[in-house]
Formats: sequence, C-alpha cells, structure tokens
Amino acid sequence: MSQDNSPPRTFKGLLRWATTPPQAWGVYLLAIILVWLISFYAGTLKPKKTPDASPATVTAPKS
Repeated sequence: MSQDNSPPRTFKGLLRWATTPPQAWGVYLLAIILVWLISFYAGTLKPKKTPDASPATVTAPKS
C-alpha cells in the first residue's frame, strides 16, 4: 500500500486534498483568517468625500 504524497496537479485533486481531515483544518483556519483580514482592512478604509449635491438652504413651500 503506497500512497501518493506528491502535490495535486489538477483543481479537482487539490480540492480532494484540501478536504481530507488533516489539511481541512488548516484550510478552514486559513479561510477564517483571510476573511477577518479582508474585513479588517475594509473597515480601516476612509470613505471618499462626496460633493454635497443638495442646496445649502432648503425652504418650505409657502402657501
């Protein structure tokens, strides 16, 4: 019984490799850390200044 421990060559092989128990924990943790880093980075971005499109003085219609 010899197992092939060479790196997977196709996407299907990579997917099969990544979903086996020892590697699945690492892939799962890596995905969680990646999502956290992206959301943290997005939270630190400053919003762009938008020009004020509404008029400065708004008056109610007179009846």
